[in-house]
Amino acid sequence: MGFADILEEVGSRGPFQILHVTLLTIPMLMLASHNLLQNFVAAVPQHHCLLPPNLTDTKLPADLLLRVSVPIDSKGKPERCIRFAEPQWHVLNQNWTAKNLTAYENSEFTFLLLNQTENNILNVELQRCDHGWQYQQTDMTSTIISEWDLVCDLRSLKQMSQTIYMAGVLVGSLIFGSLSDRLGRRFLLLWAHLQMAVAGTCVAFSPSFAVFCFFRFLTGMALSGIILNSLSLIVEWVSMRVRTIVGTGTGYGYTLGQLILAGLAYFIRDWRWLTLAVSLPFYVFFFYTWWFPESARWLVLNHKADLAVTQLKKVARLNGKTEACKKINTEKLKSAMHSEMTNLKGSYTALDLVRTAVMRRITICLVFVWFSTSFSYYGLSMDLQKFGVSIYLIQLIFGAVDIPAKLISTVTMSYIGRRVTQSASLVLAGVTIVINIFIPQDLQNVRTSLAVLGKGCLASSFSCCYLYSGELYPTVVRQSGMGIVSMMARLGAMTAPLVLLLGDYIPVLPMVIYGGSPIISGIIAIFLPETLNIPLPDTIEEVEMRAKPESSKAETNIKEAIILQEITPLGQKPLPGLHITNEQ
Repeated sequence: MGFADILEEVGSRGPFQILHVTLLTIPMLMLASHNLLQNFVAAVPQHHCLLPPNLTDTKLPADLLLRVSVPIDSKGKPERCIRFAEPQWHVLNQNWTAKNLTAYENSEFTFLLLNQTENNILNVELQRCDHGWQYQQTDMTSTIISEWDLVCDLRSLKQMSQTIYMAGVLVGSLIFGSLSDRLGRRFLLLWAHLQMAVAGTCVAFSPSFAVFCFFRFLTGMALSGIILNSLSLIVEWVSMRVRTIVGTGTGYGYTLGQLILAGLAYFIRDWRWLTLAVSLPFYVFFFYTWWFPESARWLVLNHKADLAVTQLKKVARLNGKTEACKKINTEKLKSAMHSEMTNLKGSYTALDLVRTAVMRRITICLVFVWFSTSFSYYGLSMDLQKFGVSIYLIQLIFGAVDIPAKLISTVTMSYIGRRVTQSASLVLAGVTIVINIFIPQDLQNVRTSLAVLGKGCLASSFSCCYLYSGELYPTVVRQSGMGIVSMMARLGAMTAPLVLLLGDYIPVLPMVIYGGSPIISGIIAIFLPETLNIPLPDTIEEVEMRAKPESSKAETNIKEAIILQEITPLGQKPLPGLHITNEQ
């Protein structure tokens, strides 16, 4: 008998699990909103230099004032970062066209005005937008871009704010992943919900860009804490047979959250109110998280069997298992997990993730899988304005594609296996991205469709790797392992925007990297062990034992049986769950 058998006795698919999983999935709706909030609160509106005050007093229409004050770029739109030093009134009366023949650098701005009828050429002095900018707020009435003028020389600050947020997610995965293995899943989940609520509220009321970035960093940390601890509490309280469905259902919470974000952003066009709208629900989540029981597996392995029995009895009562509630006691629980507790050492650190051969192979493979999935996912998802359509529509499409993608991954994970699903989704995502390199720019619909397909494959990969990683790592280091691989995912998300800068030198290079990375990781994922229909491991020794060849396992089992027969008195049955190691 093991813990899985104890969980079956108290109910592993009853009313408790339904309520437990539902309440843990609901916050995922708002997590998607926080993760992709940058697409709306930092949307860059069309803008041009603010007209000089002396011109605004004239009675000329605004479009004519703009024509004499701001040059026109190659696309026929007003230049964003420069204007004429003096109004060019003659362009209203003659057939003048403007052509920018030199790149403006530092303070040396030159611009040529051409009179096509008289072949006159004027060299016109230009200057920066000293008086500020005027924004066309068509998508959002207010963004951090328009509020703090993060354009032109400061335009890189937009990407920096997202990088800072992802840095918070990275730091949070390290801190919360390590602490939850020591302090418990429930306590860290409570703290993460409260931190998300408070920090998100502070973001909405930020008086400056620096304060905005600081509190976005804290919300990123909280996001990691919520995801890591929620997933652990889910997989450690449900049956092995429904883990795939439950894990995918949780992933659908994130998918639905993307659709909710598109709706919220459409109706709430001010960035402060939108941020507040996606942050306030976490106060509610914080209060009902007190109801969640701590993981009984974690309690037993941390020498708190009495509390584990209390939690198991609570679950049994909620599932209507009154007989099981009476039978559960400390001795029975310790006996069921005798093997795990025997092999348990005093404390575990992140080094245990690479100390043994199988754990090292698992960790290295998962590092590649998580990094590439997140790297390519955010490379496609975090700049919706590049698709040339409504950001609300493309957000809706990007969210909706996750529905069939995760449904397909659920079926393949349940019947084919986790390893094949993980590998195939990554390779297919990479192939669609690489194909897009050869599609002409004027076929925008085809390019967008391929990007949506690639994003769906990456969403399928995300859905798989969250469940797969939780099954591969044993209970004693599960959160530490999830923290490390989640850290690599955030590192990928931080790196993704920087790769776009390479496009200034070699235009196709970003897409080659975005496509090549998941293909390589998909091949590496083949070397991971399969976990379909296999109980969760509790100790590192279990993980190592499962990876042994069948002949070695049989030999070990024979030795254990002989030793067990020798140490057991005649006529007495061995303790249930007793496991003898080779050293014994």
